Amino acid sequence: MIVLCIVSILLLTFYIREGQSGPIHAVRSGVTTITTPLRLAGSVVATPFNALGNVVSNLTASQETLSDLKEENARLTAQVAELSEAKNTADRLQELVGLQSSYNFESTAARIIGGSSDAWTQCVTIDKGSLDGLELGMPVCNAYGVIGQIIDIAPNASTVLLINDETSGVSAMDQRSRAQGMVRGQPDGTLRLEYVSTDDDVRVGDIVITSGLGGVFPKGLPIGTVTSVERSDNDIYYTIVVRTQASTENNEEVLVITSLTTEELATDEDVAAANDADAPEVTDDGGDSTDADGSDESSADDGEQSDGSDADSDAE
Repeated sequence: MIVLCIVSILLLTFYIREGQSGPIHAVRSGVTTITTPLRLAGSVVATPFNALGNVVSNLTASQETLSDLKEENARLTAQVAELSEAKNTADRLQELVGLQSSYNFESTAARIIGGSSDAWTQCVTIDKGSLDGLELGMPVCNAYGVIGQIIDIAPNASTVLLINDETSGVSAMDQRSRAQGMVRGQPDGTLRLEYVSTDDDVRVGDIVITSGLGGVFPKGLPIGTVTSVERSDNDIYYTIVVRTQASTENNEEVLVITSLTTEELATDEDVAAANDADAPEVTDDGGDSTDADGSDESSADDGEQSDGSDADSDAE
């Protein structure tokens, strides 16, 4: 043993002191060249046996170990889901904060806790009520635009009539051309922009926003996008279909607008423009002029509040 140790020390000393072309380096290189294929072949042969050994080890693992692994997997899965949901909630709340700061109105955040109780009305229930300062008629929106209006209220909850309900009405205008009208829900759940004169310029793809008339909804909130504009012979109003901007089915967090500033209300110019959008005058044989459809325009101007009260009475 002592002799072998001495020989090893001498060989190591010679190996360190000699150059790369020395005899010991040459012997080492030759041995490596010869044994490398053998080691690779041995690795290929041993791999299946190692995998089989792992399978056998897993199959023979104790029931306690398997239970612990299952519990750990379930815990990690739940944690990932929880963190993902928290991130999504934070993103939605950040969008609501951005909306609030953009329009500079006072609002209260709420969460949707229930949907319509029947197939004939489009309503949701939120978790805030009169104890939180909410009142009948207050508008509700999410980060993408208008959702609806409060029609029933309790101390700790409120019912919101969605804009796609057929009893709903919101004063609106074309963002590009400023054409005034009234967005109403339809029985099939779609939206129509009504009372828009065929003299106005409305095109597919135009954005429809709240006009601020009536003092209920703030001016400038997105409602939807025009998807079709039709005009029949002798019609004085377009038939305009609007695709809602804010989803009314997958909302979770919303904003209830509790107070408006003068900046969010319609200006005198907006009111004058809405009045100028009345139906054209028709001259009879005697030369007198009468409003062709004044009653309809009057109902359009008052649509936000009258529809809210009608829906409220239906809910009661």
